[in-house]
Amino acid sequence: MDLSYILNELGENRATYFNAVAPPIIQTSNFACRTIDEMRYMLQHEAEVDFYTRGNNPTVDMLEKKLAALEGTEHAIAFGSGIAAVSAAVLSQVKAGDHVVCIKKPYTWTNKLMRYFLPRYGVEVTMVDGSDAQNFAQASKENTVLYYLESPNSFTFELQDIAQVTAIARERNICTIIDNSFASPLYQNPAAMGVDLVVHSATKYIGGHSDVMGGIICGSRERINRIFSAEFMTLGAVLSPHDAWLLLRGLRTLPLRMDRIAKTTRQVVAYLQQKEQVAEILWPFLPEHPQYYLARKQMRNNTGQFTIRLNTDTIKEVDRFCDSLQHFLMAASWGGHESLIYPAAASYKEGNYRSSLPFTLIRFYIGLEDPEYLIKDLEQAFLKMKG
Repeated sequence: MDLSYILNELGENRATYFNAVAPPIIQTSNFACRTIDEMRYMLQHEAEVDFYTRGNNPTVDMLEKKLAALEGTEHAIAFGSGIAAVSAAVLSQVKAGDHVVCIKKPYTWTNKLMRYFLPRYGVEVTMVDGSDAQNFAQASKENTVLYYLESPNSFTFELQDIAQVTAIARERNICTIIDNSFASPLYQNPAAMGVDLVVHSATKYIGGHSDVMGGIICGSRERINRIFSAEFMTLGAVLSPHDAWLLLRGLRTLPLRMDRIAKTTRQVVAYLQQKEQVAEILWPFLPEHPQYYLARKQMRNNTGQFTIRLNTDTIKEVDRFCDSLQHFLMAASWGGHESLIYPAAASYKEGNYRSSLPFTLIRFYIGLEDPEYLIKDLEQAFLKMKG
């Protein structure tokens, strides 16, 4: 299916909505029925029709159709946040007595779901180094029902060989879920490599403007309908029509934004490679990275996140460098128009070290600014780093 068609036309049915060029916001909680027979039908087919906006809404439907097409899956379902989508996807596959194998360093809230939430309900979780696919096989048990992937993961950007892991899972009849937020649906399509459920934090690249939160699960119609009837409708972490409209707006410019972000990131990384203040760059698109060839095989292009390790032994120099940046905002999320940093040192306090990451690590996200503008900002911050 043509990318331009997906982003600009698929699911929009302009003739139905007054030939509006922009998708309409159908801001309603309820949809009326003309007869009892019609209401009976809608109650029996709530996953397919617009009956109550907690279930389906035309504006949200448009977004779901587009994201399913971008990921190459049969269906998709939208949530109010990325972690809501992750949680629903995981909960849809497990019950008390089951076992899950998850990568060691997933997104923070996914980590809490795996380490603290699931065990409360009798689900055992084993965390493994996902860079070797055989670790999934070795950690599997008779009651293993789920492999959870995040490729690349947050902050340190380790990859998993998606095709190898899904092949192991299929041999054992184990479901696979992956968080594909880092790559966006433009640059990596895990369903084509055998993944059962593909999750995104739509807050990131899909939204693209740092003004909306959302999540998405893409998969087969059967799996998505099961989630709709259970975790989605029961837990109610739904996406509002207005937020769906904002995400549809973001999709219009996704290819342009991703292309600009990719190019600028390469220029900024090239600059940082020359700086003596940078001891290491964690980015799978550098040829010296141990998983470079896997990244090139699985992803169509680089995106905007990488991490640097500053060449220092003191947290004061890390603080001084970060505080000196004038045009990189300091924030937790990413994917919008603005460039950001997230220093691991922010989780460090004297006598209370709450992070497993070295304080010298700083995660960068590159937005839509000119590369020269960002490089000048980095240069002046490096000059101030030593005091």
